[in-house]
Amino acid sequence: MDTTPQSDDSPPISVQQEIDRIQQSEEFRGLRSTFRGFAFPVTVAFIAWYLLYVLLSSYAGGFMSTRVVGHINVALVLGLLQFVSTFAIAWVYARFAHAKLDPPATAIRERYAAAFGNAPREGE
Repeated sequence: MDTTPQSDDSPPISVQQEIDRIQQSEEFRGLRSTFRGFAFPVTVAFIAWYLLYVLLSSYAGGFMSTRVVGHINVALVLGLLQFVSTFAIAWVYARFAHAKLDPPATAIRERYAAAFGNAPREGE
């Protein structure tokens, strides 16, 4: 389907034209900017944290083998913190998306739903 249904007196508009129009809208640009403002810094921070762990594991064996409690050493603690930070980032992102991304995305979807024949939300 390359055209969207329109009223009888207006020419058909292609789906790609509608997508382009949505992408150029101020609402969509604001939504994308909000997403990038969260995702890029968090991604850079997590990659830096992961690379620190890898570099310490490779070049600071003495430090990483330092015992913390019993047979638990710094390497194990930092390795487990990798998992903790991954889940924490996912949780924080879910809260951020629910509060900051979902409302404008819903507004955009509802505004342009007619252009796509009132397509259902993803997952419905």
